[in-house]
Amino acid sequence: MNNEFPNNYSDVAQRLADCGRNFYQRGWVLGTSGNFSTVVEQEPLRLLITASGNDKGQLTSNQFVQVDDACRVVAGTGKPSDETQLHLTLVRQLGAGSVLHTHSVWSTLLSNAHAGQGGIKISGYEMLKGLAGVRTHEHEEWLPILENSQNMIELAERLSATLDQHPNVHAVLLRGHGLYTWGASIQEAKRHVEILEFLLEVTGRTQFAN
Repeated sequence: MNNEFPNNYSDVAQRLADCGRNFYQRGWVLGTSGNFSTVVEQEPLRLLITASGNDKGQLTSNQFVQVDDACRVVAGTGKPSDETQLHLTLVRQLGAGSVLHTHSVWSTLLSNAHAGQGGIKISGYEMLKGLAGVRTHEHEEWLPILENSQNMIELAERLSATLDQHPNVHAVLLRGHGLYTWGASIQEAKRHVEILEFLLEVTGRTQFAN
């Protein structure tokens, strides 16, 4: 196995590392929480993803591994995130170019509070127009909530079923865990994180203030 990334992969890893440190500063991926990926090759599929166990506040471009469509490491040093299977599900099923996963306070609180309803509906906010394809604040964004599990194969199957049922969602929540969102590129996925974390905080502050 070749542990060296081509130069363009290193540039991509640096962009993901920059996202991680930015999200850490905003309180969305404290400690070693969260994971980030992007597709670097389509045929055969190659995914660049954070190696497990690294502090996101000090994330570097060396702390990523490249995996194939069976979650096998083909380049880089370290163990891929335990949730790699979820990233691959989103890439295969939705054609996502990048997947970003955060562990914010508001996503954790709201995913527990709304688990009984199966998700959270958000509407009426101008910030919704930051989501790909959304043109009006009247848009109703549904964030499905999945029960968390340590069995990633089973969780990936439930994620796939949820995406079949709600193919136009921009994100999903894992109960008591955090937010998964994605985009055609790292830039778009990062924008979706910022928009959705804003909307979750507004929703949470409104709900818990009453």
